[in-house]
Amino acid sequence: MEIIGYFASLLIGISLGLIGGGGSILTVPVLVYLFGVNPILATAYSLFIVGASSLVGAFPKYKQGMINLKTAIIFGIPSIAAVYATRKFIVPLIPSEVFTVGDFVVTKSILMMVLFAVLMVAASISMIRGNKSNAEEAPEEEQVFNYPLILVEGMIVGTLTGLVGAGGGFLIIPALVVLSKLSMKQAVGTSLLIIAAKSLIGFTGDLGHQEIDWNLLLIVTALAIVGIFLGDIISKKVDGDKLKVGFGWFVLVMGMYILIQQLAFPLK
Repeated sequence: MEIIGYFASLLIGISLGLIGGGGSILTVPVLVYLFGVNPILATAYSLFIVGASSLVGAFPKYKQGMINLKTAIIFGIPSIAAVYATRKFIVPLIPSEVFTVGDFVVTKSILMMVLFAVLMVAASISMIRGNKSNAEEAPEEEQVFNYPLILVEGMIVGTLTGLVGAGGGFLIIPALVVLSKLSMKQAVGTSLLIIAAKSLIGFTGDLGHQEIDWNLLLIVTALAIVGIFLGDIISKKVDGDKLKVGFGWFVLVMGMYILIQQLAFPLK
């Protein structure tokens, strides 16, 4: 299964390079089902993998002028604070057995995987219904910050990222377009920087709480980064919108599978 896991790690990066997001939603399932990593630890590993991959992806966007640093700072600060606090304080406080429904015991691991599955379904719907092309054609508006909503959105995204270990780009990008009046291209680039910062800083909240297998973590991260460059090359030859919709359906099936599997045949 490890060989398949390494190949899947490459695919995570390829999907990021191809469609500019969504690949990180597969990181936790790959770690849990192919590498046998505990779901709680997998969310921590995912933060590092997603953060490092997004940081690499942000460099070319910055050179192309597709990152708005002011927006990244304003949105990123509450998001970073929320993800760090979630990993450092909230996740360790969740009991091993959260609650019971009859004879069914909802453990911490089951709760995390169910939350992740729900997020996968939400992300898949966003990708399937996405109107990226239309958004790119819309004229760029003067940037006006809605500070209260940006603060709330940043904290919500940060908390979700801390709980399930996903980047949350499908939540961040629409927020940047609507709340900060960024063009779609700038929103995608800026979201990469925000995801990188909050994921990597959030990961530090796990240090001391979890025993990290750095060998596995660095190998998977390196493969995902290689995949980003391969995906970027392939993206120049294929229709990204069609790929995004197809990938969205794949994520939807995966999310439903995890949801059913955890509720019917939960991992111990």
